[in-house]
Amino acid sequence: MSQNNKGIYSDEVMEHFQDPHNYGKMEDADGVGKVGNIRCGDVMWLYIKVEDDTIKDVKFEAYGCLAAIATSSVITDLVKGKTVKEAMKLDKEEVVDQLGGLPRIKVHCSVLAVDALSEAVYDYLKKNDREISDELEKRHEKNEKEKEQIEEQYEDWS
Repeated sequence: MSQNNKGIYSDEVMEHFQDPHNYGKMEDADGVGKVGNIRCGDVMWLYIKVEDDTIKDVKFEAYGCLAAIATSSVITDLVKGKTVKEAMKLDKEEVVDQLGGLPRIKVHCSVLAVDALSEAVYDYLKKNDREISDELEKRHEKNEKEKEQIEEQYEDWS
């Protein structure tokens, strides 16, 4: 780790970056969320396994900066064992707080992690013909618009 990163990032951020929790692809996921940020180029996939409306397992893959990997890692810790409804209450402030803060320029990474979670839950609910709240539908529409922009710019991001 460079001396520069040590002053910018908290110990929690560095721990999640150096040893990410729940990293990897989940082949039999009940819900998959894929999001990206056109400005920075970060892309995240979040996979959830749900039993009895509880997130029993969660994994992620991320292509991005140190903060993108750390926020992806910490969000998996925060939602594992929670009901789908509880997980959807998670917001970027909770992600940032759990990491001991992020530089202002990197807070968008926490939004990306929360968006990946909402997309995974949306996918799970849709696949299982479950009710999707108006709020989740709006978040999904916003994420879809951003995904279209990324796909235009980066044709091979999938």
